[in-house]
Amino acid sequence: MRRFHLAVLAAVTLSAGLTAVPAHAAPEGDSGAANCTATTCHFDVPPGTYDVQVLLGGETASSTSIGGETRRALLPETAVAAGERAARSFTVNVRTPEGEPTGSDGTPGLDLAIGGSAPVLADIRVTPARHARQIFLVGDSTVCDQPGDPYYGWGQQLPQYLRKGLSVANYADSGESTVTYLSDTRLWATVQPQIRSGDLVLVQLAHNDKTTDEPTYRANLEALVDGVRAKGGRPVLVTPIVRRWFNADGTLNNGTALLVNGLGVDHPAVIRSVAAERDVPLIDLTAKTKALVESLGVEGSKALYLYNEKRDNTHTSVRGATAYAELVRDELVAQHLVPEGKVRVG
Repeated sequence: MRRFHLAVLAAVTLSAGLTAVPAHAAPEGDSGAANCTATTCHFDVPPGTYDVQVLLGGETASSTSIGGETRRALLPETAVAAGERAARSFTVNVRTPEGEPTGSDGTPGLDLAIGGSAPVLADIRVTPARHARQIFLVGDSTVCDQPGDPYYGWGQQLPQYLRKGLSVANYADSGESTVTYLSDTRLWATVQPQIRSGDLVLVQLAHNDKTTDEPTYRANLEALVDGVRAKGGRPVLVTPIVRRWFNADGTLNNGTALLVNGLGVDHPAVIRSVAAERDVPLIDLTAKTKALVESLGVEGSKALYLYNEKRDNTHTSVRGATAYAELVRDELVAQHLVPEGKVRVG
């Protein structure tokens, strides 16, 4: 990583007294400090993939996190001792729409939110990513960049666990099934042309395939797999997160909770079958989330979902989305889908 110019270290210490400045694109290699106010940074960049380098810390002890675009977690909260500095970097995808593909466009350029319990940002730079590898996400509302509290998708929390050189392009969209994802031109027809050799495409679609019969569901998964491979990418099939529906004995319901639809289609079983037959890496998120939810029990698992806020046992809270993103991260490393050195574990 290139060193930051020490002359600008104090330029963006976050405090109530910092005044807003006009946003403009930072020239490559120069500090982007002038693009920041007390809690946000804005860069007038076109859609693309960008490396962000930050220097955290100041005269007092600090603890800083960074989010961006549609509420994506980009850098976990990082503590820095008084008088110390900590350099961090990550790669971010900038696109229009900036969140769900069928949602609003959002704001042009790159918007970053500076958070944490005691945030101090000493310096920031944004430059075009030269050799970034994309992780595309194809999914539904349990994966997508949710636009507002209290909703969060696990794909929204995943970027914070990836280091510079790996970027998440989250094209998950609320309400989508395998049928609608393939047929809507804003979805698969938009994602597929962007896939490059070496990119990963994680597919988690099942929650909304309530009326999809098994032959159609299987054929749709195979079409997505074939479409990724046709572009030189690597498909990864992901079984759906469970719904929080318990039996009297403390286990999850075999139908609603474990994604068996009204036609008797066992979605996780079909996904496992297609993965085995087509030699596709499988992240069995159904099994992993089932184990976690059952271990927490009826009461403890409420915090993972929006039960307390919305009586919602399908969509996740920030806690649940973060926990499930960690499960995905761990599988990406365990199956050697991404290099261990490109992943944050804490």
